[in-house]
Amino acid sequence: MGQPVPPPSGNPFAQNAPGAPGTPGAPFAPVPPPAPVREKLGLGILVAVVAALVTAGAYGALAGAIEREVGYAAIAVGFLIGFAAAKVGGRNPLLPIVSAVLAVGAVYLGQLIGIAMIVADDLNTSFSEIFIDQFDLLTTAWSESAEAMTWVFLAIAAITAFGGAKKAND
Repeated sequence: MGQPVPPPSGNPFAQNAPGAPGTPGAPFAPVPPPAPVREKLGLGILVAVVAALVTAGAYGALAGAIEREVGYAAIAVGFLIGFAAAKVGGRNPLLPIVSAVLAVGAVYLGQLIGIAMIVADDLNTSFSEIFIDQFDLLTTAWSESAEAMTWVFLAIAAITAFGGAKKAND
């Protein structure tokens, strides 16, 4: 009367195709294993350091140009550092922590750059003279002028760096 009907395979169009699963004599093709995850911790940290230096310069240039800090800039600094580190370095659980620490350092360095730009402009001197030759006075001025929002910006950068590193591999 006819050929036996093979059991359904989930795809109604594949039931009668030669070699389809469920047809007599069809080969069983195992699913290939997933590609191995390659953790590149060293490269991720290197990228985070470079991102921290670049974003610190941009953050400081912005703060110096407008003579104030911007919370969104601290968010961007942290997120970019964490995201870049994890995108390159993989899912290593150390990368979010390293990114958070580097983000705090980047915002701090950016704040110093911003102060140095403002002071250099006020004193009609060069940025490098303030930032390099008077670095001890610059850090003293930062610590004496630090207020609650200064610490909030540092915390925001750390939190967003940690979150950015976690988000990069989702």
